[in-house]
Amino acid sequence: MNAMNWPILSLIVWLPIVAGVAILFVSEARAALGKTIALAASLVALLLTIVAISGFDTTTAAMQFQEKAVWIEAFSIHYHLGVDGLSLPLIALTALITVIVVIAGWSIRDRVSQYMGAFLILSGLMSGMFAALDAMLFYVFFEAMLVPMFLIIGIWGGPNRILATIKFFLFTFFGSVFMLVALIWLYLQAGSFAVADLHQLPLSLNAQIWIFLAFLIAFAVKVPMWPVHTWLPDAHVEAPTGGSVVLAAVMLKIGGYGFVRYSLPIAPDGAAALDWLVIGLSLVAIVYIGFVALAQRDMKKLIAYSSISHMGFATLGMFLTFAIVQNTGQIDGAVLGISGAMVQMISHGFISGAMFLAVGVLYDRVHSREISAYGGVANTMPWFAMFAVLFFMANSGLPGTSGFVGEFMVILAAFKADFWFAFFAAMTLILGASYSLWLVKRVFYGEVANDNVASLSDLNAREWTVMVVLAVLTLGLGLWPYPLIEMMEPSVANLVDHITTTKINP
Repeated sequence: MNAMNWPILSLIVWLPIVAGVAILFVSEARAALGKTIALAASLVALLLTIVAISGFDTTTAAMQFQEKAVWIEAFSIHYHLGVDGLSLPLIALTALITVIVVIAGWSIRDRVSQYMGAFLILSGLMSGMFAALDAMLFYVFFEAMLVPMFLIIGIWGGPNRILATIKFFLFTFFGSVFMLVALIWLYLQAGSFAVADLHQLPLSLNAQIWIFLAFLIAFAVKVPMWPVHTWLPDAHVEAPTGGSVVLAAVMLKIGGYGFVRYSLPIAPDGAAALDWLVIGLSLVAIVYIGFVALAQRDMKKLIAYSSISHMGFATLGMFLTFAIVQNTGQIDGAVLGISGAMVQMISHGFISGAMFLAVGVLYDRVHSREISAYGGVANTMPWFAMFAVLFFMANSGLPGTSGFVGEFMVILAAFKADFWFAFFAAMTLILGASYSLWLVKRVFYGEVANDNVASLSDLNAREWTVMVVLAVLTLGLGLWPYPLIEMMEPSVANLVDHITTTKINP
């Protein structure tokens, strides 16, 4: 296993946070300085992440680049960081999206320093959560993320931002209370908050079911799963473009990560007993929310509901494990399902972020998110239309794009579990194409609809930059997903082996 003798994970976590706090004190008169510091800090964090990836050993499931120090000795709480094939891709996604959000936010004019600082602090907190190997440290990062996102929506959001922020905060905080109770109970049993110790803690089936339900409530809100999804469309509609990008591209992945890091390995038998519940909720999200997306008139709301539907694929892939092993007696299909779920989360990060940025480009020019306000945009913004159509096609699962890879892997795994699981999961290919192409037709094609569309100008240099980067990533992962799958495979195989062999403590 490769190792580094310097704290690269701490730098990835704390550099954006420290830079973000510093930017908060930059006056509005020197807003350009705040932007420059934000871009420099986010680029350095991304560079450090690339260094970590280059030194990552893809042949082992062991935690790498570990850092550990006593934090609160009386309760055996440690500052303990480390990454494996499940967490490092999500940290890389966080670092990349932060750079894109900083560049995309260059046009912000109101409280610029505070805007940039909030995103940098949020970025560091999210990376810290993905890297945390102490459950209480994870919880602290998990809760702390609420503050900058609350401020991002509440200060720079739309006219109904106060209601959206309160709804976002209450839903997330409500779920996290159950997780805190579960973690404290586990600590009393294990005498430790170390994630590795909690994974090895033998629990009765009854205890596992209760622990699993507590985690399910916390992480289902974050995904979000139906029926606790109602905060997300409101948050997206009211959030500024950068807030919507981070929320969709990274923050929704926190729930999925929580399932594979906490729910499945700590309470595997409880998860096996209740997998039908999560599979059912995932299929409802895929099918029902897909129809809801089809009925939307606001572009942001359509993408928000699309995100809920596509994240249903991620949770479905994670919880097919037990049905696949029971039906086939082999773990290969289960590895395929969880790997597909992880690929889906990374892919969704690229595609959803790109779609929200595309809506932001139009909103900056026309100041409307309504589909009816547009028509014939391809006539006046041909380059922009090219990128936007690519992203919406990727969202519908077009082969050759990243949107196809994860969904295809999960559908293949679903066939090994149950034909009907695969049948309903595959409906997202139809529904996704329906609402994506329906939006594309009404917004981008046909005659120029009005004077606002006629006066549109095509992409500027800053917009070109973010569109090209996300297009390359969307096509790159779609055409060559092997490096990502190779990075994840040992950790996924180890997880599947753990959750399928753990015995119940009588």
